[in-house]
Amino acid sequence: MTQFTDIRTTPMPDAMRVLLEEYPRDSWDANPHFKDATRRWLGAHRMFRQLGALVREDTEAYLDRTQAPEDYAARLSHYGNALVGNLHGHHAWEDRRYFPELSAADPRFDRGLEILEADHAELDQVLDRFTRAANRTIKLIQLDEPAAHAEAGALHDEAQRIEAFLERHLGDEEDLAVPIILHHRLRG
Repeated sequence: MTQFTDIRTTPMPDAMRVLLEEYPRDSWDANPHFKDATRRWLGAHRMFRQLGALVREDTEAYLDRTQAPEDYAARLSHYGNALVGNLHGHHAWEDRRYFPELSAADPRFDRGLEILEADHAELDQVLDRFTRAANRTIKLIQLDEPAAHAEAGALHDEAQRIEAFLERHLGDEEDLAVPIILHHRLRG
């Protein structure tokens, strides 16, 4: 039986949100220390959310038989690969470079960074299951389309799991990191 990863549903501890009270989301864009590097990082997060939704919506269209199997396979291959590859690269960079920079600036938030790093390890498992289901679905579209349709149901579950994971994780990551960046005038 497949072992499913539990998506963290609990919010960051209150102690990790203290700077968010001083630098709420609706003030970020107007802050003079909100620089292009941070905008690009948030833009990557927006792209991940969009790709996750696109893969799920395409899978729903295929399951509803409103998208041709060959079109679905091509789009799943392209957008699924973009989602998985970019997420792996992005969170590896965060773990190696970004989080250590934030920790050096304000070690009070190390516990929050540890939670986010643990999320990354869990996300690797979610992405691995998604990749396996996507590859099976694409292959089955070529070999046995009715079986592909059944496999796409499992893929849809994984796509929903990715979306839920990203919603929780990226929101927490942004709420922790951006206030640290603004408070300590980093990445300018």
